[in-house]
Amino acid sequence: MSQPLYDLSPVLHIMSMGVVVALGPLSWLWLRNPRAVPARRLQLLTLAVLFLTFDLVLFGAFTRLTDSGLGCPDWPGCYGNASPSGAHEHIEQAQAAMPTGPVTHAKAWIEMIHRYLATGVGVLILTLTAGTWVLRRRGAAVSPWWPTATLGWVSLQGALGAWTVTMKLFPAVVTLHLLAGLALLALLCRQAVAYEHAQQGRAPTAVAPGLRGLLLAATLLVWLQVALGGWVSTNYAVLACSDFPRCQGSWWPAMDWRQGFELWRPLGLTAGGEHIGFAALTAIHYAHRLLAYLVLAVLALLSWRLLGAPALRRHGLLLAALALWQLATGVSNVLFDWPLAVAVGHTGGAAGLVLVLTWALGETRRIGATAGAAAPLRPQERSA
Repeated sequence: MSQPLYDLSPVLHIMSMGVVVALGPLSWLWLRNPRAVPARRLQLLTLAVLFLTFDLVLFGAFTRLTDSGLGCPDWPGCYGNASPSGAHEHIEQAQAAMPTGPVTHAKAWIEMIHRYLATGVGVLILTLTAGTWVLRRRGAAVSPWWPTATLGWVSLQGALGAWTVTMKLFPAVVTLHLLAGLALLALLCRQAVAYEHAQQGRAPTAVAPGLRGLLLAATLLVWLQVALGGWVSTNYAVLACSDFPRCQGSWWPAMDWRQGFELWRPLGLTAGGEHIGFAALTAIHYAHRLLAYLVLAVLALLSWRLLGAPALRRHGLLLAALALWQLATGVSNVLFDWPLAVAVGHTGGAAGLVLVLTWALGETRRIGATAGAAAPLRPQERSA
């Protein structure tokens, strides 16, 4: 009998696991801040969810890079069970048939832990949204729409996670799943900045239009580069070039751009069902490498400009450090045959760039523009 792709029978058990995961940070925040007013608790909860979402992005990269994305080939459970323990016989059969295949006991646990963590983050975002609406109804000057949008977005992210499994690692869906996870980070970061402004009663820093424009351009370029990096990873094109700075001993190797960027197709195949050619994988890899040169140059210029603004100096330092980290890990992936730790670190660096750029955007406004920060909280709403 074939295994159905969707089996909702274990959904309540998995949701319970998500609640258990969420109770950890919620209890920690409550115990560490017993006298904090609700607005302060929501601010701290936003930071906690941001931290856990960053960890979830890293664990998602680990899941993908260990080929564990199909460790449980159905959704949301594992062979209709809430954990791999209940699916022991099914996994044993699959592993016996293909010892190094997509379904093994280790890969099943990696995949399900990723789902438990994702469910826990979803529960925390639901708590954050509900708490913000309650605080708003009590008259606090906080916007409930950012967490509401985040709740909707994490629901979309869950759907993409399900389609990643049921569509058998379809490259476009896996790449969108990565991008949606980073967008979730950006949404949470924007909320954290707004809470900080409200707590401190200050507006974003006014900067020259040129610096603000450069910051926006760098953000757009980084997002495009992240999308290309996701396309490289999901198509397993990292090792299409095994030397640097040249590729296959050439500055312009043989490449098939049309086939490489045919977006809607199964993994390893063209839309017509043929195996994707090596020249297509080379085109995917080289496109990411070429854009990286431009992104690094823009980030270097932006870092230098931010270092000249005292209020934004730390953003400039972080961007410079992350750019160097991405250069080092990107080159290491090529020269050292895509080590797991380095590959996960490269994803972490990309997430870090998204966070710092989002943070910098939230901390700045163009000179003459109306400040977009949330209104200051009333004194009784601030932390004791």
